[in-house]
Amino acid sequence: MRRIRRLLLPPLAAALLVLGLNGPAAAETTAERAPGAGPSATVRSVPGLSDGTTADSAPAAERIAEYWTPERMAKAVPADEPAADLPGTAEPAPAGRPADTSGPAGSTPPAPPAVERGDDAAVLLDETPAVGKVFFTNPVDGRDYVCSGSALNSPSKQMVLTAGHCVNTGGNGSTAGQWMENWTYVPRYRDGSAPFGSFAAKEYRSFNGWVNDSSFAWDAAMVTTWPSGGDKLVDATGGHGLSWNYDRAQAVTVWGYPVDRDSGQVQWWCSGTTERVGILDGRIQIKCDFGGGSSGGPWLREYSDSSGLGYANGVMSTVNDAGWNRSPYFDDNIKAMFDAQGSRT
Repeated sequence: MRRIRRLLLPPLAAALLVLGLNGPAAAETTAERAPGAGPSATVRSVPGLSDGTTADSAPAAERIAEYWTPERMAKAVPADEPAADLPGTAEPAPAGRPADTSGPAGSTPPAPPAVERGDDAAVLLDETPAVGKVFFTNPVDGRDYVCSGSALNSPSKQMVLTAGHCVNTGGNGSTAGQWMENWTYVPRYRDGSAPFGSFAAKEYRSFNGWVNDSSFAWDAAMVTTWPSGGDKLVDATGGHGLSWNYDRAQAVTVWGYPVDRDSGQVQWWCSGTTERVGILDGRIQIKCDFGGGSSGGPWLREYSDSSGLGYANGVMSTVNDAGWNRSPYFDDNIKAMFDAQGSRT
């Protein structure tokens, strides 16, 4: 019998549970900053391979799949370390970021898988097919890295939700970050196995606030993927819904692949109630103390054990020394990103 990866807290602590997310290692790049673009605007990019070609065709997607051998996946390291978000610090809301909810709460629906599969693809109590591991190469140092991500239901049925720093290195205020290479998503990765195959990136979209300024308040991204084995991602695994403008105090289940739990080889989850980070910091936080590799994992409202689906209300972004993990607050801007990317195929 496999151990259920549940973190149980006493009632008082449950309201303060923090999902473990790690700060990214951002690097300077030579790309020019987008002129006049505010932080809430989004930027789209076609991913590339390490040899300089773009992932704009099915053969290119196949080459990415061939790149990620089991040996390369095993050697990939977390894209981040849990030290970027220090205790007692607050990041003021950048220009254009509202301090509170910017409109009525809303959500898009989750969707069950449309493809019938065997028992090896069934929803388990401690694993869900709609969460997976992200693999990519950082163009700055040429090394292979890992993050977490989740399938997001959309008109295209092809989207992954993850952290901004899992698709782009992040800018320094004057130059924009570089986009990651050889990017692929492996649903319910487990000890080197990929029961649903791997889904290479076809298009990235992230906030200018991350790409230009490395602001954690905008550390979110959506990725349109290529089909795998003839199946679109959400048809194969199911996909979560999306929530925005909800109160910051929400009961959530956080998922990811922290390397300090089972070496990041299986999914871990943690449940509790989120809260606002601070008066000047509108992000949300929860105390799960997950380690590196969990970045990009979803924070799900109304998660169902039977379907393995919920509503993404946040995404793993940072962790501080006290174990508090943080996410951008999902407001109208995340819905605008969804509307811009969700129908692209």
